Amino acid sequence: MNSAAVLKPKLLSLAWPIFIEEGLRVLIATVDTFMVSHLGDDAVAGLGVASQFIVLAIILFAFVGIGSSVVLTHHLGAHDRKGADEIAATAIAVNTWLGLGTSILVVVLAAPLLSLMHLGPAPYHFALPFLTFMGGSLFLESMSISISAILRAHTHTRAAMLVAVGQNVLNVIGNCLLLFGWLGFPKLGVVGVAISSVFSRIVACAALWFLLEYYTHLKLRLRHFFKIGMPKLRAILHIGLPAAGENICWWLAFMVVTAMIASMGGDHLATQSYVMQIIRWVILFSYAIGLGTEIIIGHLIGGGDYEAAYRELLRNLRLGFACAIIGSIALAILAPHFISPFTHDPSIIAVGVVLIRIGLILEPGRVFNLVVINALRATGDARFPVLMGMCSMWGVWVPLSWILGIKLGFGLPGFWAAMVCDEWLRGVMMYRRWKHKRWLPYAERVRSRIAAQKAAEQGLAPMPSEP
Repeated sequence: MNSAAVLKPKLLSLAWPIFIEEGLRVLIATVDTFMVSHLGDDAVAGLGVASQFIVLAIILFAFVGIGSSVVLTHHLGAHDRKGADEIAATAIAVNTWLGLGTSILVVVLAAPLLSLMHLGPAPYHFALPFLTFMGGSLFLESMSISISAILRAHTHTRAAMLVAVGQNVLNVIGNCLLLFGWLGFPKLGVVGVAISSVFSRIVACAALWFLLEYYTHLKLRLRHFFKIGMPKLRAILHIGLPAAGENICWWLAFMVVTAMIASMGGDHLATQSYVMQIIRWVILFSYAIGLGTEIIIGHLIGGGDYEAAYRELLRNLRLGFACAIIGSIALAILAPHFISPFTHDPSIIAVGVVLIRIGLILEPGRVFNLVVINALRATGDARFPVLMGMCSMWGVWVPLSWILGIKLGFGLPGFWAAMVCDEWLRGVMMYRRWKHKRWLPYAERVRSRIAAQKAAEQGLAPMPSEP
Protein backbone atom coordinates (compact mmCIF):
# COMPACT_ATOMS: atom_id res chain seq x y z
CA MET A 1 0.00 0.00 0.00
CA ASN A 2 1.23 3.51 -0.78
CA SER A 3 1.25 5.04 2.68
CA ALA A 4 2.12 8.50 1.44
CA ALA A 5 -0.93 8.67 -0.79
CA VAL A 6 -3.18 7.71 2.11
CA LEU A 7 -1.61 9.69 4.91
CA LYS A 8 -1.08 13.11 3.35
CA PRO A 9 -4.81 13.93 3.11
CA LYS A 10 -5.16 12.44 6.57
CA LEU A 11 -2.65 14.97 7.90
CA LEU A 12 -4.65 17.83 6.45
CA SER A 13 -7.92 16.43 7.80
CA LEU A 14 -6.33 16.22 11.26
CA ALA A 15 -4.33 19.45 11.17
CA TRP A 16 -6.87 22.00 10.00
CA PRO A 17 -9.35 21.38 12.86
CA ILE A 18 -6.42 21.50 15.30
CA PHE A 19 -5.33 24.80 13.77
CA ILE A 20 -8.84 26.24 14.08
CA GLU A 21 -9.27 24.93 17.63
CA GLU A 22 -5.94 26.22 18.90
CA GLY A 23 -6.35 29.39 16.88
CA LEU A 24 -9.57 30.08 18.70
CA ARG A 25 -7.84 29.46 22.03
CA VAL A 26 -5.20 32.00 21.06
CA LEU A 27 -7.96 34.29 19.86
CA ILE A 28 -9.53 34.17 23.32
CA ALA A 29 -6.24 35.38 24.81
CA THR A 30 -5.79 37.96 22.04
CA VAL A 31 -9.34 39.27 22.45
CA ASP A 32 -8.84 39.48 26.21
CA THR A 33 -5.60 41.41 25.68
CA PHE A 34 -7.20 43.73 23.12
CA MET A 35 -10.21 44.45 25.31
CA VAL A 36 -8.14 44.87 28.47
CA SER A 37 -5.83 47.27 26.59
CA HIS A 38 -8.68 49.79 26.89
CA LEU A 39 -7.88 49.83 30.63
CA GLY A 40 -4.25 50.78 29.91
CA ASP A 41 -0.83 49.21 29.39
CA ASP A 42 -0.53 48.43 33.13
CA ALA A 43 -3.57 46.16 32.86
CA VAL A 44 -2.03 44.36 29.87
CA ALA A 45 1.30 43.94 31.67
CA GLY A 46 -0.44 42.58 34.78
CA LEU A 47 -2.53 40.08 32.84
CA GLY A 48 0.50 39.07 30.77
CA VAL A 49 2.40 38.04 33.90
CA ALA A 50 -0.61 36.41 35.60
CA SER A 51 -1.30 34.41 32.46
CA GLN A 52 2.16 32.83 32.64
CA PHE A 53 1.18 31.03 35.85
CA ILE A 54 -1.95 29.78 34.14
CA VAL A 55 0.25 28.60 31.27
CA LEU A 56 2.48 26.69 33.70
CA ALA A 57 -0.56 24.92 35.17
CA ILE A 58 -1.76 24.01 31.68
CA ILE A 59 1.71 22.62 30.90
CA LEU A 60 1.39 20.38 33.96
CA PHE A 61 -2.01 19.13 32.79
CA ALA A 62 -0.74 18.72 29.26
CA PHE A 63 1.82 16.10 30.27
CA VAL A 64 -1.06 13.70 30.97
CA GLY A 65 -2.80 14.78 27.77
CA ILE A 66 0.35 14.35 25.67
CA GLY A 67 1.24 11.01 27.24
CA SER A 68 -2.26 9.61 26.95
CA SER A 69 -2.66 10.78 23.35
CA VAL A 70 0.57 9.11 22.23
CA VAL A 71 -0.09 5.86 24.11
CA LEU A 72 -3.67 5.83 22.83
CA THR A 73 -2.49 6.09 19.21
CA HIS A 74 -0.15 3.14 19.82
CA HIS A 75 -3.00 0.98 21.13
CA LEU A 76 -5.41 2.10 18.42
CA GLY A 77 -2.78 1.47 15.73
CA ALA A 78 -2.36 -2.04 17.15
CA HIS A 79 -6.19 -2.50 17.19
CA ASP A 80 -6.22 -2.82 20.99
CA ARG A 81 -9.49 -1.06 21.88
CA LYS A 82 -9.58 -2.42 25.42
CA GLY A 83 -6.15 -1.04 26.23
CA ALA A 84 -7.08 2.29 24.64
CA ASP A 85 -10.19 2.61 26.84
CA GLU A 86 -8.16 1.91 29.96
CA ILE A 87 -5.62 4.56 29.00
CA ALA A 88 -8.41 7.09 28.44
CA ALA A 89 -10.03 6.39 31.82
CA THR A 90 -6.69 6.69 33.60
CA ALA A 91 -5.83 9.98 31.90
CA ILE A 92 -9.12 11.66 32.81
CA ALA A 93 -8.97 10.51 36.44
CA VAL A 94 -5.36 11.61 36.98
CA ASN A 95 -5.84 15.01 35.36
CA THR A 96 -9.02 15.68 37.34
CA TRP A 97 -7.21 15.18 40.65
CA LEU A 98 -4.19 17.14 39.43
CA GLY A 99 -6.47 19.99 38.37
CA LEU A 100 -8.30 20.16 41.68
CA GLY A 101 -5.03 20.30 43.62
CA THR A 102 -3.58 22.97 41.34
CA SER A 103 -6.72 25.13 41.57
CA ILE A 104 -6.48 25.18 45.35
CA LEU A 105 -2.76 25.99 45.33
CA VAL A 106 -3.05 28.86 42.84
CA VAL A 107 -5.92 30.49 44.74
CA VAL A 108 -4.05 30.26 48.04
CA LEU A 109 -0.65 31.34 46.66
CA ALA A 110 -1.73 33.93 44.05
CA ALA A 111 -0.28 36.94 45.91
CA PRO A 112 3.13 35.37 46.75
CA LEU A 113 3.51 34.09 43.18
CA LEU A 114 2.94 37.54 41.69
CA SER A 115 5.34 39.10 44.19
CA LEU A 116 8.11 36.93 42.74
CA MET A 117 7.76 38.68 39.38
CA HIS A 118 8.67 42.18 40.68
CA LEU A 119 5.46 43.72 39.36
CA GLY A 120 4.84 47.38 40.05
CA PRO A 121 1.78 48.35 42.15
CA ALA A 122 -0.39 49.18 39.13
CA PRO A 123 0.11 45.91 37.17
CA TYR A 124 -0.17 43.93 40.44
CA HIS A 125 -3.58 45.50 41.10
CA PHE A 126 -4.86 44.03 37.83
CA ALA A 127 -3.01 40.71 38.00
CA LEU A 128 -4.16 39.48 41.43
CA PRO A 129 -7.94 39.16 40.85
CA PHE A 130 -7.38 37.74 37.37
CA LEU A 131 -5.02 35.03 38.64
CA THR A 132 -7.34 34.18 41.54
CA PHE A 133 -10.42 33.66 39.35
CA MET A 134 -8.61 31.87 36.54
CA GLY A 135 -6.61 29.72 38.93
CA GLY A 136 -9.70 28.58 40.77
CA SER A 137 -11.17 27.14 37.57
CA LEU A 138 -8.06 25.27 36.42
CA PHE A 139 -9.62 21.89 37.25
CA LEU A 140 -12.06 22.50 34.38
CA GLU A 141 -9.13 23.07 32.04
CA SER A 142 -7.40 19.89 33.24
CA MET A 143 -10.44 17.75 32.40
CA SER A 144 -10.88 19.48 29.04
CA ILE A 145 -7.24 18.88 28.09
CA SER A 146 -7.52 15.14 28.77
CA ILE A 147 -10.78 14.74 26.87
CA SER A 148 -9.52 16.78 23.90
CA ALA A 149 -6.39 14.59 23.75
CA ILE A 150 -8.52 11.44 23.74
CA LEU A 151 -10.76 12.76 20.96
CA ARG A 152 -7.71 13.73 18.90
CA ALA A 153 -6.09 10.32 19.33
CA HIS A 154 -9.30 8.79 17.96
CA THR A 155 -8.93 11.29 15.04
CA HIS A 156 -12.04 13.26 16.06
CA THR A 157 -10.24 16.60 15.81
CA ARG A 158 -13.30 18.38 14.42
CA ALA A 159 -15.31 17.72 17.58
CA ALA A 160 -12.74 19.52 19.75
CA MET A 161 -12.68 22.33 17.20
CA LEU A 162 -16.44 22.89 17.46
CA VAL A 163 -16.19 23.17 21.24
CA ALA A 164 -13.45 25.79 20.84
CA VAL A 165 -15.70 27.78 18.49
CA GLY A 166 -18.48 27.86 21.06
CA GLN A 167 -16.09 28.70 23.90
CA ASN A 168 -14.64 31.61 21.95
CA VAL A 169 -18.06 33.06 21.12
CA LEU A 170 -19.16 32.84 24.77
CA ASN A 171 -15.93 34.47 25.93
CA VAL A 172 -16.29 37.45 23.59
CA ILE A 173 -19.94 37.96 24.54
CA GLY A 174 -19.06 37.74 28.23
CA ASN A 175 -16.26 40.29 27.83
CA CYS A 176 -18.60 42.73 26.12
CA LEU A 177 -21.15 42.37 28.91
CA LEU A 178 -18.85 42.41 31.95
CA LEU A 179 -15.90 44.53 30.78
CA PHE A 180 -17.75 47.23 28.86
CA GLY A 181 -21.11 46.99 30.66
CA TRP A 182 -23.30 46.26 27.65
CA LEU A 183 -27.04 45.66 28.18
CA GLY A 184 -26.89 47.21 31.63
CA PHE A 185 -24.39 44.73 33.11
CA PRO A 186 -21.90 46.14 35.64
CA LYS A 187 -18.44 47.15 34.38
CA LEU A 188 -16.19 44.75 36.30
CA GLY A 189 -12.91 45.41 34.49
CA VAL A 190 -10.34 42.62 34.72
CA VAL A 191 -12.62 40.65 37.06
CA GLY A 192 -15.26 40.66 34.33
CA VAL A 193 -12.78 39.23 31.84
CA ALA A 194 -11.92 36.45 34.29
CA ILE A 195 -15.57 35.63 35.03
CA SER A 196 -16.31 35.46 31.31
CA SER A 197 -13.39 33.09 30.76
CA VAL A 198 -14.45 30.84 33.65
CA PHE A 199 -18.04 30.60 32.40
CA SER A 200 -16.89 29.67 28.89
CA ARG A 201 -14.62 27.00 30.42
CA ILE A 202 -17.58 25.47 32.27
CA VAL A 203 -19.66 25.21 29.10
CA ALA A 204 -16.73 23.86 27.04
CA CYS A 205 -15.92 21.18 29.61
CA ALA A 206 -19.54 20.00 29.72
CA ALA A 207 -19.66 19.82 25.91
CA LEU A 208 -16.44 17.78 25.76
CA TRP A 209 -17.81 15.24 28.24
CA PHE A 210 -20.84 14.77 25.98
CA LEU A 211 -18.71 14.39 22.84
CA LEU A 212 -16.40 11.90 24.56
CA GLU A 213 -19.25 9.50 25.22
CA TYR A 214 -20.85 10.15 21.84
CA TYR A 215 -17.74 9.43 19.75
CA THR A 216 -15.81 6.87 21.82
CA HIS A 217 -18.70 5.27 23.78
CA LEU A 218 -16.51 5.43 26.87
CA LYS A 219 -18.60 5.61 30.03
CA LEU A 220 -16.79 6.59 33.22
CA ARG A 221 -18.23 6.02 36.66
CA LEU A 222 -17.21 7.55 39.98
CA ARG A 223 -15.21 4.45 40.89
CA HIS A 224 -12.86 5.03 37.94
CA PHE A 225 -11.63 8.24 39.60
CA PHE A 226 -10.54 6.28 42.67
CA LYS A 227 -9.20 3.16 40.98
CA ILE A 228 -6.32 4.21 38.75
CA GLY A 229 -4.48 1.45 36.87
CA MET A 230 -0.78 1.83 37.61
CA PRO A 231 0.54 -0.01 34.50
CA LYS A 232 -1.44 2.35 32.28
CA LEU A 233 -0.36 5.36 34.32
CA ARG A 234 3.28 4.33 33.96
CA ALA A 235 2.87 4.12 30.19
CA ILE A 236 1.37 7.63 30.14
CA LEU A 237 4.09 9.04 32.39
CA HIS A 238 6.84 7.44 30.30
CA ILE A 239 5.87 9.82 27.49
CA GLY A 240 4.19 12.59 29.47
CA LEU A 241 6.80 13.31 32.15
CA PRO A 242 9.65 14.04 29.73
CA ALA A 243 7.24 16.17 27.67
CA ALA A 244 6.26 18.06 30.81
CA GLY A 245 9.91 18.40 31.78
CA GLU A 246 10.74 19.97 28.43
CA ASN A 247 7.76 22.33 28.56
CA ILE A 248 8.36 23.33 32.18
CA CYS A 249 12.04 23.89 31.40
CA TRP A 250 11.00 26.24 28.59
CA TRP A 251 8.47 28.00 30.80
CA LEU A 252 10.99 28.52 33.62
CA ALA A 253 13.54 29.90 31.17
CA PHE A 254 10.87 32.15 29.67
CA MET A 255 9.85 33.40 33.12
CA VAL A 256 13.47 34.21 33.98
CA VAL A 257 13.76 36.15 30.73
CA THR A 258 10.39 37.83 31.45
CA ALA A 259 11.66 38.89 34.87
CA MET A 260 14.69 40.45 33.17
CA ILE A 261 12.37 42.30 30.79
CA ALA A 262 10.13 43.42 33.67
CA SER A 263 13.15 44.91 35.43
CA MET A 264 13.57 47.22 32.42
CA GLY A 265 10.11 48.76 32.85
CA GLY A 266 6.41 48.29 32.15
CA ASP A 267 6.68 49.45 28.53
CA HIS A 268 9.05 46.61 27.70
CA LEU A 269 6.76 44.08 29.37
CA ALA A 270 3.70 45.42 27.54
CA THR A 271 5.56 45.24 24.21
CA GLN A 272 6.52 41.63 24.89
CA SER A 273 2.89 40.77 25.74
CA TYR A 274 1.53 42.35 22.56
CA VAL A 275 4.07 40.70 20.27
CA MET A 276 3.63 37.26 21.86
CA GLN A 277 -0.11 37.48 21.21
CA ILE A 278 0.49 38.35 17.56
CA ILE A 279 3.28 35.91 16.73
CA ARG A 280 1.35 32.96 18.16
CA TRP A 281 -0.68 32.93 14.96
CA VAL A 282 2.39 31.85 12.99
CA ILE A 283 3.34 29.31 15.65
CA LEU A 284 -0.11 27.74 15.25
CA PHE A 285 0.69 26.44 11.76
CA SER A 286 3.67 24.49 13.07
CA TYR A 287 1.77 23.41 16.19
CA ALA A 288 -1.16 21.99 14.20
CA ILE A 289 1.13 20.16 11.77
CA GLY A 290 3.14 18.84 14.72
CA LEU A 291 0.09 17.43 16.52
CA GLY A 292 -1.33 15.95 13.32
CA THR A 293 2.04 14.34 12.63
CA GLU A 294 2.17 12.95 16.17
CA ILE A 295 -1.23 11.28 15.77
CA ILE A 296 -0.35 9.73 12.40
CA ILE A 297 3.09 8.52 13.47
CA GLY A 298 1.68 7.12 16.72
CA HIS A 299 -0.78 4.99 14.74
CA LEU A 300 1.99 3.90 12.34
CA ILE A 301 4.30 2.91 15.20
CA GLY A 302 1.47 0.98 16.85
CA GLY A 303 0.94 -0.82 13.55
CA GLY A 304 4.67 -1.48 13.08
CA ASP A 305 5.13 0.56 9.87
CA TYR A 306 8.38 2.33 10.80
CA GLU A 307 9.46 3.32 7.29
CA ALA A 308 6.15 5.05 6.60
CA ALA A 309 6.55 6.93 9.89
CA TYR A 310 10.05 8.06 8.85
CA ARG A 311 8.85 9.41 5.51
CA GLU A 312 5.76 11.03 7.03
CA LEU A 313 7.82 13.28 9.31
CA LEU A 314 10.10 14.47 6.50
CA ARG A 315 7.13 15.30 4.28
CA ASN A 316 5.23 17.10 7.04
CA LEU A 317 8.33 19.01 8.12
CA ARG A 318 8.64 20.54 4.66
CA LEU A 319 5.02 21.64 4.85
CA GLY A 320 5.54 23.18 8.29
CA PHE A 321 8.65 25.01 7.15
CA ALA A 322 6.81 26.51 4.17
CA CYS A 323 3.87 27.63 6.34
CA ALA A 324 6.21 29.26 8.88
CA ILE A 325 8.08 31.22 6.21
CA ILE A 326 4.90 32.43 4.49
CA GLY A 327 3.27 33.37 7.80
CA SER A 328 6.37 35.18 9.05
CA ILE A 329 6.67 37.19 5.84
CA ALA A 330 3.01 38.23 6.04
CA LEU A 331 3.41 39.33 9.68
CA ALA A 332 6.64 41.19 8.93
CA ILE A 333 4.99 43.19 6.13
CA LEU A 334 1.87 44.02 8.14
CA ALA A 335 3.55 44.33 11.56
CA PRO A 336 2.62 47.99 12.28
CA HIS A 337 -1.02 47.30 11.47
CA PHE A 338 -1.14 44.33 13.86
CA ILE A 339 0.33 46.22 16.84
CA SER A 340 -1.41 49.58 16.47
CA PRO A 341 -4.87 48.30 17.56
CA PHE A 342 -3.37 47.37 20.95
CA THR A 343 -1.53 50.60 21.76
CA HIS A 344 -0.91 54.13 20.47
CA ASP A 345 2.52 54.43 22.11
CA PRO A 346 4.98 54.98 19.19
CA SER A 347 7.94 53.48 21.07
CA ILE A 348 6.03 50.26 21.82
CA ILE A 349 4.91 50.03 18.19
CA ALA A 350 8.45 50.62 16.87
CA VAL A 351 10.08 47.95 19.05
CA GLY A 352 7.19 45.55 18.48
CA VAL A 353 7.66 45.79 14.71
CA VAL A 354 11.34 44.90 15.10
CA LEU A 355 10.47 41.84 17.21
CA ILE A 356 7.89 40.60 14.74
CA ARG A 357 10.42 40.92 11.93
CA ILE A 358 12.96 38.93 13.92
CA GLY A 359 10.31 36.21 13.61
CA LEU A 360 11.42 35.79 9.98
CA ILE A 361 14.46 33.97 11.39
CA LEU A 362 12.91 32.63 14.60
CA GLU A 363 9.81 30.81 13.32
CA PRO A 364 11.44 28.51 10.73
CA GLY A 365 13.74 27.30 13.50
CA ARG A 366 10.80 26.73 15.82
CA VAL A 367 9.20 24.43 13.22
CA PHE A 368 11.89 21.79 13.79
CA ASN A 369 11.08 21.70 17.49
CA LEU A 370 7.30 21.69 17.23
CA VAL A 371 7.12 19.06 14.48
CA VAL A 372 10.14 16.81 15.05
CA ILE A 373 9.80 16.68 18.85
CA ASN A 374 6.19 15.54 18.48
CA ALA A 375 7.31 12.87 16.03
CA LEU A 376 10.07 11.63 18.34
CA ARG A 377 7.58 11.51 21.20
CA ALA A 378 5.17 9.46 19.09
CA THR A 379 7.89 6.84 18.59
CA GLY A 380 8.50 6.60 22.34
CA ASP A 381 11.77 8.59 22.17
CA ALA A 382 10.72 11.17 24.76
CA ARG A 383 13.83 11.78 26.88
CA PHE A 384 16.24 13.21 24.33
CA PRO A 385 14.16 16.37 23.66
CA VAL A 386 14.04 17.30 27.34
CA LEU A 387 17.77 16.72 27.89
CA MET A 388 18.66 18.74 24.80
CA GLY A 389 16.17 21.40 25.83
CA MET A 390 17.69 21.80 29.29
CA CYS A 391 21.18 22.23 27.84
CA SER A 392 20.14 24.72 25.18
CA MET A 393 17.63 26.80 27.14
CA TRP A 394 19.78 27.24 30.22
CA GLY A 395 23.14 27.12 28.46
CA VAL A 396 22.25 29.41 25.54
CA TRP A 397 18.90 31.19 25.80
CA VAL A 398 18.95 32.49 29.39
CA PRO A 399 22.61 33.59 29.63
CA LEU A 400 22.62 35.01 26.10
CA SER A 401 19.43 36.95 26.91
CA TRP A 402 21.19 38.63 29.81
CA ILE A 403 24.32 39.34 27.73
CA LEU A 404 22.52 40.74 24.68
CA GLY A 405 19.46 42.25 26.32
CA ILE A 406 20.92 43.83 29.46
CA LYS A 407 24.73 43.73 29.48
CA LEU A 408 25.19 44.96 25.89
CA GLY A 409 22.03 47.08 26.01
CA PHE A 410 20.19 45.73 22.96
CA GLY A 411 16.95 45.47 24.95
CA LEU A 412 14.06 43.39 23.63
CA PRO A 413 15.70 42.68 20.23
CA GLY A 414 18.64 41.21 22.15
CA PHE A 415 16.33 38.93 24.13
CA TRP A 416 14.72 37.72 20.92
CA ALA A 417 18.07 37.15 19.21
CA ALA A 418 18.96 34.82 22.09
CA MET A 419 15.68 32.96 21.53
CA VAL A 420 16.58 32.52 17.85
CA CYS A 421 19.88 30.86 18.79
CA ASP A 422 18.14 28.46 21.18
CA GLU A 423 15.37 27.43 18.76
CA TRP A 424 17.75 26.76 15.88
CA LEU A 425 20.27 24.83 17.98
CA ARG A 426 17.61 22.53 19.41
CA GLY A 427 15.83 22.20 16.07
CA VAL A 428 18.92 21.08 14.17
CA MET A 429 19.74 18.50 16.86
CA MET A 430 16.19 17.09 16.74
CA TYR A 431 16.32 16.81 12.95
CA ARG A 432 19.65 14.96 13.06
CA ARG A 433 18.24 12.46 15.53
CA TRP A 434 15.30 11.71 13.27
CA LYS A 435 17.41 11.43 10.10
CA HIS A 436 19.77 8.96 11.77
CA LYS A 437 16.78 6.90 13.03
CA ARG A 438 17.97 6.85 16.61
CA TRP A 439 14.30 6.63 17.60
CA LEU A 440 13.89 3.17 16.05
CA PRO A 441 14.80 1.12 19.17
CA TYR A 442 12.19 3.06 21.17
CA ALA A 443 9.54 2.33 18.53
CA GLU A 444 10.34 -1.38 18.65
CA ARG A 445 9.99 -1.34 22.43
CA VAL A 446 6.55 0.25 22.10
CA ARG A 447 5.42 -2.57 19.82
CA SER A 448 6.81 -5.20 22.18
CA ARG A 449 5.11 -3.62 25.22
CA ILE A 450 1.69 -3.51 23.58
CA ALA A 451 2.01 -7.09 22.34
CA ALA A 452 2.98 -8.24 25.85
CA GLN A 453 0.08 -6.36 27.43
CA LYS A 454 -2.43 -7.81 24.98
CA ALA A 455 -1.15 -11.30 25.68
CA ALA A 456 -1.27 -10.78 29.46
CA GLU A 457 -4.76 -9.26 29.44
CA GLN A 458 -6.51 -11.93 27.38
CA GLY A 459 -9.51 -13.20 29.26
CA LEU A 460 -9.83 -10.16 31.56
CA ALA A 461 -13.05 -8.12 31.67
CA PRO A 462 -13.00 -5.09 29.36
CA MET A 463 -13.52 -1.46 30.29
CA PRO A 464 -17.17 -0.32 30.36
CA SER A 465 -17.71 0.81 26.78
CA GLU A 466 -20.29 0.26 24.13
CA PRO A 467 -19.50 -1.24 20.71
